[in-house]
Amino acid sequence: MWQDAKALNATASALFAAALLACIAAGVWWVAQRPMFDLRTIRIESMDQDGLRHVNQLTLRNSALWRLKGNFFTTNLDAVRQVFEAVPWVRRATVRREWPNQLIVTLEEHEALGTWGEDGRLLSTKGDVFTANLAEAEEDHDLPEFDGPDGSEKEVLARYGELRTWFAPLKLVPEALSLSSRYAWTVKLDNGMSVALGREQTSSTLRERVERLLGIYPQLVEHLPEIETIDMRYQNGLALSARGLKIPKDGAWPKKQAMKKTAAGAQKPLPATR
Repeated sequence: MWQDAKALNATASALFAAALLACIAAGVWWVAQRPMFDLRTIRIESMDQDGLRHVNQLTLRNSALWRLKGNFFTTNLDAVRQVFEAVPWVRRATVRREWPNQLIVTLEEHEALGTWGEDGRLLSTKGDVFTANLAEAEEDHDLPEFDGPDGSEKEVLARYGELRTWFAPLKLVPEALSLSSRYAWTVKLDNGMSVALGREQTSSTLRERVERLLGIYPQLVEHLPEIETIDMRYQNGLALSARGLKIPKDGAWPKKQAMKKTAAGAQKPLPATR
């Protein structure tokens, strides 16, 4: 080897290159550690044109600066993103560097639609369940109540939108919607009436049951203005309970009332109208 000039030259060149790279790396590391690259500013922006409504930028910025590690070059942006996304009301965060000592964080806030379950969590308009100050959410608007099995949030949200449309002809608005563990639907309307719609046997089952209720509802409220519950799970009828229902002693009901009652009580399956 020592007599091979080409091998010696190649080895020397390789060693020189390695030394040069080591010097460059050391120089870059030294420059990167200069105080001018210490993170001094975090600029927080909103993905929404209306700005941030629930996140306090000053508090969030100061808290983040205290928790961040590294400088402009060494800070882990994914770790920074996770810090911001752990804040209540923050749905999503993106982080980028801006020369020479600044981070720009863009936030998307949750928009609360209603409550979820019985533990004080909220359901967003995009079907996300999150935890935040309930009082803040209630300042925006009345919160409908939602509930369902884990993983059913987006399905419940989609059904809520459909039910709002279906009940609109009666000027009734759903104020609570629940999906049981057996996947049966129950909706409570803003007039206090609860409607059991049951399970979806086909893709059109719930809509057909709502349409059947819409057809007979005007006749029901004409004689029973304080209906508490309606059960639409019957194939050709329904059952209901009403506050203050009185059964005539002679059993004579108005002819135009398309219902049947018995002296046994205020709830009995009713034939569907045609």
